Amino acid sequence: MGAHPLPRRADDFGEVLPTPPELVNRSLPTRDFLPPPAGNAFVSQVSAVPADVLARSTWQPACPVEASGLSYVTVSFWGFDNHAHTGELLVNRTGAQAMVQAFGQLFAARFPIEEMRVTAPAELDAPPTGDGNDTSAFVCRPVRGQTNWSAHAYGLAVDVNPFCNPYTKGDLVLPELASAYVDRSRVRPGMALAGGDVVRDFAAVGWSWGGAWTSPTDRMHFTATGQ
Repeated sequence: MGAHPLPRRADDFGEVLPTPPELVNRSLPTRDFLPPPAGNAFVSQVSAVPADVLARSTWQPACPVEASGLSYVTVSFWGFDNHAHTGELLVNRTGAQAMVQAFGQLFAARFPIEEMRVTAPAELDAPPTGDGNDTSAFVCRPVRGQTNWSAHAYGLAVDVNPFCNPYTKGDLVLPELASAYVDRSRVRPGMALAGGDVVRDFAAVGWSWGGAWTSPTDRMHFTATGQ
């Protein structure tokens, strides 16, 4: 994935193209970045951010949260391959236990997640490919199309299965190849739906859902700040 850059639109996002047939019902296997958990029990850990993890993240001194204000969270998750894997998140220290609780509930429900890893700096400037599906929290970037900091830049938001839960605003779809998932009446694994596991489990820890917004509608987005 990520091998074919998309042409740029006038707004500098990638051109929105039809979803490739092989991704209309996306269920790709997870490539392990961290060792998977032993057995099928949920395992989590919260710690200060290791120096090597911070170095491969998007954090830099200009970010609106100090490095000491972030926690490194690892949690078990079920992949679309029906195997347990270990994911990693950078999260604001105030939200670390909320992440453990929410993803623990999703693990118990066997909700599938394709990938969960820390966003790398190169990804911020990479050409758009429109096929990403990484579940991530802290990313030091502004709100899409604006200059003010996103809740992600504070570690107070998480995007869950972005391809399965795209962002839409007018004719823009992000990821740009995920238009097949804009139709929410066609329910497929990995989708965040009103009344479903993901929305309910994040609401239980006080995080709201961008899928309830009108414009934009940010179906992947869960936030502690409402933004």
